[in-house]
Amino acid sequence: MDLKELMKEAGIVGAGGAGFPSYAKLAEGAHTLLVNGAECEPLLYTDYILLQREMSNVLFGINAVLEYAKIPRALLCVKEHTAKRLQYKDGARLAEKIFLKTLPDVYPMGDEISMIYQATGIVVKPGNLPITAGVIVYNVETLYNVAVMQKFSTKLTMKWLTIAGNIPKPIVVRVPIGTLISDLFEKNSIIIPEGHTVLDGGPSMGKVIDPQTAVVSKTTKGLLILPNETEAIVSKFLDGAKSIARAETACCQCTRCTDLCPRHLLGYPLEPHKMVRTAKGAAIALPEMVLSATLCCGCGLCESLACCQGISPRAVINEYKALLAKNKLRYVAKTDVEVSPEREYRMIPSEKWASVLGVQKYDRVPVFVGEDTGFDRVELFLRQHIGATSVAIVKEGAQVQRGEKIAESGDGLSLPLYASISGYVTAVDNEKIIIDRVNNNV
Repeated sequence: MDLKELMKEAGIVGAGGAGFPSYAKLAEGAHTLLVNGAECEPLLYTDYILLQREMSNVLFGINAVLEYAKIPRALLCVKEHTAKRLQYKDGARLAEKIFLKTLPDVYPMGDEISMIYQATGIVVKPGNLPITAGVIVYNVETLYNVAVMQKFSTKLTMKWLTIAGNIPKPIVVRVPIGTLISDLFEKNSIIIPEGHTVLDGGPSMGKVIDPQTAVVSKTTKGLLILPNETEAIVSKFLDGAKSIARAETACCQCTRCTDLCPRHLLGYPLEPHKMVRTAKGAAIALPEMVLSATLCCGCGLCESLACCQGISPRAVINEYKALLAKNKLRYVAKTDVEVSPEREYRMIPSEKWASVLGVQKYDRVPVFVGEDTGFDRVELFLRQHIGATSVAIVKEGAQVQRGEKIAESGDGLSLPLYASISGYVTAVDNEKIIIDRVNNNV
């Protein structure tokens, strides 16, 4: 079985948060492999800890991909502050074909399209995949998982993640996929203060979760506990429909949201100020009017920093993204675009962005507390990746071992799923499989 099939069979998914099945990215014709270790969002240090502790395995995974896809070189991309902590300089040779590339400490430098341009000078045509520009991008943890898979013939059952925010001590931990957040917090003596919200992901793009019911998924990069009054949390509850209605009278067309948009500065035909003034009724009647909404990376700069009228261009654009997805429409360019000469002067320093979000005071380097597999229950969702849902192949009452296949890939783009602890299957439905370490009914 070749590397591509091994990655699919192991259930490896992009660990950066998007959840694209990693095997599907492997294709011929790439001249550069970019390894995303930028950690775009404030407070997240998962990739830094991985590089600090597991660099040899990350390099092993990089070499495996280079050899399989016949890619001439790889650039391990990290921000300047990470390079400094790791004591590496820009251009440092990490292996025969692998070099370190330092990126400026700006947000959102972890955005795939922004990173490709910053690292290589190449602009991916709007709406196109990186491979069309000769580039493949993988997250640090994804390549660590490739290495572990090859070295030990294991499947993807564990996840590295940061737990941070308004807690005494931020940590990075490696736990079974499907671990209940409530169990994880309890084992690490983490208490959620009153008036706080928990995010799965970073303060900008993370999603609000219920810590009593949510679980660690393949795409969980971090868990943040933040006060409700911080901008990072306030912005999560903005209503797209209300923003559209407000925009019709409140938007002053200052264009600042467009002036600061990272994708617009790369030459993409995305103009948030025009989006917020587009009548929803017109967009529903003619979705092509808002086609460029699919080019938005969702960074939130337009929402929390740019707008002086309290409008959320991001919320508006998300409404139009949903409309376009319903109509199966997306923007795909056939011609090159020209990067704005203003780009380097309009990039937002990471510290500035953290301050805008109200999370700067929580930015502390976490400690690695180790690998913890001692959980008595996991809930494994059948849809933890982009593409077709996995199909359960176990029944309630079955005894399974850690690493045993419990769901097959669905039709088309999909991945299988594996038990992350040993125990008994106590529930199976169309959404998830629950495994308990002890089952008194069996």
